[in-house]
Amino acid sequence: MSGEDLHKFCAPGSSVREEEVIINPQVTLRLLVFTPARESGNPAVVFIPGWISLIDGWGEVLREMTRDFTIYYLETREKTTARVRGKADYSVAVIAGDIHNYIKNQLPGGGAYLLFASSLGATAVLDCAAGLDPEPRCLVLVAPNAVFRVPRFWKMVIMLFYPPLYSLIKPAVKWYLRTFRMNVEADRAQYDKYCRALDGADAYKLKKAATSLWSYSVWDKLADITSPVLIIGASQDKLHEPENLKKMCQMLPKATYLDLETNSGTHSRGMVQQMRQYLKKIEGISR
Repeated sequence: MSGEDLHKFCAPGSSVREEEVIINPQVTLRLLVFTPARESGNPAVVFIPGWISLIDGWGEVLREMTRDFTIYYLETREKTTARVRGKADYSVAVIAGDIHNYIKNQLPGGGAYLLFASSLGATAVLDCAAGLDPEPRCLVLVAPNAVFRVPRFWKMVIMLFYPPLYSLIKPAVKWYLRTFRMNVEADRAQYDKYCRALDGADAYKLKKAATSLWSYSVWDKLADITSPVLIIGASQDKLHEPENLKKMCQMLPKATYLDLETNSGTHSRGMVQQMRQYLKKIEGISR
């Protein structure tokens, strides 16, 4: 267990505890359970953060969400918090299987829940959503990746990359992100957040995960998803390809698209307020 001050992510009066989730004998994941000060009647939130992302990037969202939602914040297997024994797979399908395993076998209470996820976490949710049991009330997905575009040069670098020398390649990765994949002028906070995530990443897991992602596509998973889906995008976030998010909405049977313009907007209190409004809307439709 970490010595991190997790209470800074809590709304006044809410609480948090840290647990471990044993997915299988090889993989143990960190789970943070946030409990609001009083019961609100809202569905629980299974919260899946993005690839190598740090919880600090979700501070504003968690402080707002923990006012009236119980949250099961499940960190995926590529995070430094996960304990992985021996050789392991870090593909989208395997991460999706971990999420499915947790919801089916270990999610407490058996009551209503929604899935909130971001980036690769959101892609993994889409990968497993059609088979989830029990079915979620809805999916709220922040900038899911449809595909993972890696130029041929970077594929060669990754394949030849020796993890103990990670510190030598990090500056080049950061330069590539700010030069070709991010609008730093529009949203400097996104770039800074990704730099912190790269600084804290496990180099061995990072290489294995990266090599498993570049052949993945989510398109063939979408038509079978029957849950309502809110996709939250940012028109100025080039990294997550807004046009692909709109295409996802067209292919999903019950999808709504919300543009919050920047990555900072998608990680804000205002985003949680939009999520509450969406829940009220679909609750009214389902009655």
